[in-house]
Amino acid sequence: MTNPFHDFNQQIIDEFRANHGRVGGPFEGGRLILLTTTGARTGTRHTTPVGYLPDGGDRILVIASAGGSPRHPDWYRNLLAHPRVTVESGVFTYEAEAVVLAGEERDRAFARAVEADRGWAVYQEKTDRVLPVVALREIARPGPPDINASSPAEAVKLVHDVFRRELALIRRELATGSTTLGAQLRVNCLTFCQGLHNHHTGEDVAMFPFLAERHPEAAPALDRLRAEHEHIAALVEELRRTLSGTDLDSVRTEVERLTTELEAHLAYEEEQLLPLLAEA
Repeated sequence: MTNPFHDFNQQIIDEFRANHGRVGGPFEGGRLILLTTTGARTGTRHTTPVGYLPDGGDRILVIASAGGSPRHPDWYRNLLAHPRVTVESGVFTYEAEAVVLAGEERDRAFARAVEADRGWAVYQEKTDRVLPVVALREIARPGPPDINASSPAEAVKLVHDVFRRELALIRRELATGSTTLGAQLRVNCLTFCQGLHNHHTGEDVAMFPFLAERHPEAAPALDRLRAEHEHIAALVEELRRTLSGTDLDSVRTEVERLTTELEAHLAYEEEQLLPLLAEA
């Protein structure tokens, strides 16, 4: 006899992997990862779709809500026994260390989650257990990140699409959220800013010199892209400054400005560099 819940999860997992993190149904348009844990009793690996919250730096947060069930979800009991887990974002796959937050740190994180989505509070109201909040901290390893792409050109396009999707989520949150600038929205914006900075730094240090050596004719395009990186960095810094205040309209203005400039930059980079990377 089949398990309907297992079948539903497997359908999401298959769709997630086939579409590099994009799914429909109840998770459409949300932040989703695939979390693989090791069975507490069996030692068998289990993969579960889980919603997550950006937390800045090298970690994300997941909440063991189980829809407000009186029992912790299996994946949570598994990571208590085996804290090393695998995270799939749709583009990146990495190993992480799971740490259950406690005390005020847990409460602050959960309050941010509720601020961003009232559904977390509804789940908490349905159960007597305190919903655990777990930090998944990426375990650093040497070498480039593990990107689920078959070529350098595909990898660049997938990473660009990650930025496009996240920026679209932030814009939607700004449009539909409360009239105040919430703590979780600040974290989402700052996490995006840091990720964009890291990506552009990696291109300046590694990819652009690689292409310049093999394609001298691409020098004008690479020079323009470097200049655009500096311009976008200035926009990001202005957004960071605006986030330190309370003016929601100013944040919206800066996000829209960054969106316009970044979309143009990504489109130009793909137009100029993807053919060269395909040759490489």
